[in-house]
Amino acid sequence: MKAYLLYEAGGTDQLVLGETQKPALKSGEVLIKVKAIGINPADAIYRNSSAFITHIFGSERPVIMGWDISGEIIEKAEQTDGFEIGDAVFALLQNAGGYAEFVAVNVELLARKPENITFEEAAAVPMAGLTAWQPLIHGMNIKKGDKILIHGAAGGVGHYAVQIAKYLGAEVIATSSGKNHDFVMSLGADQHIDYQTENFWEVIKDADFVFDTIGGETLEHSIDAVKPGGTIISIVALTNESLMSKAQEKNVNLSLRALQFNGEDLRAFADVLSKGAIKPYIAQKYPFTSMAEAHQQVETRRTAGKIVLVM
Repeated sequence: MKAYLLYEAGGTDQLVLGETQKPALKSGEVLIKVKAIGINPADAIYRNSSAFITHIFGSERPVIMGWDISGEIIEKAEQTDGFEIGDAVFALLQNAGGYAEFVAVNVELLARKPENITFEEAAAVPMAGLTAWQPLIHGMNIKKGDKILIHGAAGGVGHYAVQIAKYLGAEVIATSSGKNHDFVMSLGADQHIDYQTENFWEVIKDADFVFDTIGGETLEHSIDAVKPGGTIISIVALTNESLMSKAQEKNVNLSLRALQFNGEDLRAFADVLSKGAIKPYIAQKYPFTSMAEAHQQVETRRTAGKIVLVM
């Protein structure tokens, strides 16, 4: 099968399209013919870092990256009840391997593709969607009418967070650049703040929740935007110890939430997608042969929505 092989960390030229063996199935796994692949900013970060590659894959080389896929089941092993050959599915791959024509996936990580979304849209969901879903669903007790401030609202994670928060009945204040105002408002945001021309912490002082995808000064100023007793969850490492002190002084709950590879969450998200309550937005589609261009685009950090490769 064709796959992108990474022999060592580095630039996009290190992603080499070559031939490798189709994966053999283990108990509990199905073989998926990949239809589309989601590309995330994290993919580019991992590709460029020897430390990350070694942490994820150990000493194995070459490796096949890729965590977001959608496709069709073409083979199945034992212990795969509930899924059949021909099923349209999507998954967040715990052990990567998605930059390929075929991938073996444990059914515990699988979700059926809702009929109302395309394979491309399904591939745009797993990593970004769950990175937003898990903090908002499991980390915040959002009730109807609660006010939430969402940073980076036009991005892959942020555009899901806005829609999830609205689905939960929250009042959503969203930050992004001015050029993405209309896009963010179309997601259901109640208020937009252009971070390039406005200081959000001077505009918002009483948020119940803050969802942070930016970190740094944005995270620090978020403490000023949330009310005492409120909650801030960041998906960016909390490297500044003074942040915790500032949060404690104001009685603000500040925490980091890392992505969990959880098929149950993906299936719950798929159920909401099937109702049309949340919609994946694809900024650009690339053919499978244009992996380098897709990586270069996500590295700009200026993508509204998601980048997808189509087989």
